[in-house]
Amino acid sequence: MIETHLPGRAPDQDAIRAAARRIAPYIRRTPLLRLAGADLGLPHDVVLKLESLQASGSFKPRGAFNTLLAGGLPAAGVVAASGGNHGAAVAYAARALGVPAEIFVPEITGPAKRARIESYGARLVVGGAAYDVARQASEARAAETGAVLVHAYDQDTVLAGQGTVALEFEADAPDLTHVLVATGGGGLIGGMAAWYGAGGTALVSVEPEGCPALATALREGRPVPAPVGGLAADSLGARQVGALMFPLAQRAVAAAVLVPDAAIRAAQRVLWEAARLVAEPGGATALAALLCGAWVAPEGARVGVLVCGGNCEPGSVAG
Repeated sequence: MIETHLPGRAPDQDAIRAAARRIAPYIRRTPLLRLAGADLGLPHDVVLKLESLQASGSFKPRGAFNTLLAGGLPAAGVVAASGGNHGAAVAYAARALGVPAEIFVPEITGPAKRARIESYGARLVVGGAAYDVARQASEARAAETGAVLVHAYDQDTVLAGQGTVALEFEADAPDLTHVLVATGGGGLIGGMAAWYGAGGTALVSVEPEGCPALATALREGRPVPAPVGGLAADSLGARQVGALMFPLAQRAVAAAVLVPDAAIRAAQRVLWEAARLVAEPGGATALAALLCGAWVAPEGARVGVLVCGGNCEPGSVAG
C-alpha cells in the first residue's frame, strides 16, 4: 500500500509535465475568465482560472488520477480521507478506472459533497468531528484491505497532479506576475510552487483565519498543528500542511495572508453577481484576499486567481 506521507521527494517541472500527459484523457483543461477591475471594485483586472468547472467540481481529480495511473491498482481498489472534494475526486477517478473506492469523511462534510461522493459509486463512511479522525480511519482500512491509499495533499504523485494547474495557467496566461491560491493542506499550492518556483510568477497563499496551517508553518519554520474552524473548514481545514510541500512553499510563496469568513462569503456573492459563477467557500477564498484588502497588488501587477472548487448548493451563494 502507498504510505500516507511518502518519503519521496517533491515533484519538479518534469514530473508535472509527465503528470499532465498521464491525466490528459481524464480531466478538463479548465478555462480562464478575465474580469474587469471595475466589476470587482479593484484598480486592476483579474484573470480567473475556473477549476470549479473541473470534473467532480474541484481541482482534485488531477492528483487523484495521477496517483491511480502511476502504479498498479489492486482489486481492493482505493481508499481516501477527505473533507469532501478529494473524496469526490478519488471516487470519480476510481469509477473511471473501474476499481472500487471507500471514502472517509468527517461529520462537518456537507450534504452536497457527501451526495457527490456517493453519486460516483463510492462507499461513504462518515465519522469524527475533524479530518484527522477520518484520515486515521482510512489508514486503518487501507492496511486491512490492501487498497491504495490516496492522501489528500502529502504525496508526491498528488502534488505533481495538482501542479498541472500551474502548467496550464502559465501556458494560457503567460504574463501574470502574481497568482493567488487558497491553501488547506498545501497539495495545490505545493504543486503550483513546484512549477512556478523556477520562474517570475509570485504565489500568494490565502487561508481563512480559522484555518491558518501554512501561515503558521511559515512563521514557525516547519509544519506544526494549527487551529481548524470556520466557513471553509470542509475544504481548507487541514490541521497541518504536508511535509513534501513545505520546502516548496518556503522557496516560492511570496506571501501568506489570512481572510475572515465574512470576506469569503462576500467573495462568493461577487463571483455570482459579476460572472454567475458558483464557488464554494474554499473556492472563493483566494479572491476574498483581494476584495477585502488582505493582499494588495503592487502597481503594474497582472493578477491571476484560482477558483479552486464549486461544490456547494447554488442557492447558498446568491443571498
